[in-house]
Amino acid sequence: MEDKKIKYKIVRPKIPKELDLFYFSNEPIQNEDTFCMSIVSDCSIENQTAKKVSFKQMIFRNVTFKEVSFECIDLTDVRFENCDLSNVDFCGAIIHRVEMINCKILGINLSESTLQNVVLENCNGRYAFFRFTKCKQVDFVNCLLNNADFQEANFTKVEFDHCNLEQSQISGTKLKGIDFSNCEIEGIGVRIDDLYGVIVSPIQAVSVSKLLGIIIKI
Repeated sequence: MEDKKIKYKIVRPKIPKELDLFYFSNEPIQNEDTFCMSIVSDCSIENQTAKKVSFKQMIFRNVTFKEVSFECIDLTDVRFENCDLSNVDFCGAIIHRVEMINCKILGINLSESTLQNVVLENCNGRYAFFRFTKCKQVDFVNCLLNNADFQEANFTKVEFDHCNLEQSQISGTKLKGIDFSNCEIEGIGVRIDDLYGVIVSPIQAVSVSKLLGIIIKI
């Protein structure tokens, strides 16, 4: 099968070449705290709960987030490299010009969030929550998204490239123009109305036809 070409231009994070090295102390992060123009590397951020925290023009490299809840977080011009954000609660986040590269995001909660100009590449996002999330110009590249929840999401210029979406839930999300042709989609949960205009491979069409009650004889 031929590889797909990314159809939509993603605006990359605007991060200065020179950043100050920043260390998070054990002090609690407060509501509406802002952190900017720095790099955080080889550390853990643990047991933090706050709302409306802002991270701007930052790089997180080899950082583990553990027991972290930042509801309504603002991430603008941020890159995560080889980070572990598993089970982090970013519900209601605003995420703009952000990259997550080689990250673990198992069970991350991005429900009711807004993602624009976002790239997730080589990420493990099993059981991730994107329910009621607005995604505009978002690329999922070579990601594991098994059992992820995209129910009632809003997709605009969203690309899935070589992703595993088996057993993911996408019901209530309009899939017109979404190209799954080089992805694994066995067992996805969708409504019949959501499938209008979806792009699949001939082999995938056999599986999708079962959702329509069509029996194909070979």
